[in-house]
Amino acid sequence: MFTATANTQGILSGAVSARPTGLLKTIVDKVQLHKERRALASLDAAALQDIGVTKFDALSEASRSVWDAPDYWHK
Repeated sequence: MFTATANTQGILSGAVSARPTGLLKTIVDKVQLHKERRALASLDAAALQDIGVTKFDALSEASRSVWDAPDYWHK
């Protein structure tokens, strides 16, 4: 008799891994970075002051390309 484990149930149901790898991970990371930069650009002056960022710095960061990721992302 066959007993399905959690792993085989995920495979049988067509579930995708919760942690993307390779090209998919790169795409997911770039989309996330774009969303974070868009959110940073939309913060008001009070919120920016709370996190210690000037409006100029926030807009400068938000205008960077998604391919220009922070160094710590490349670990």
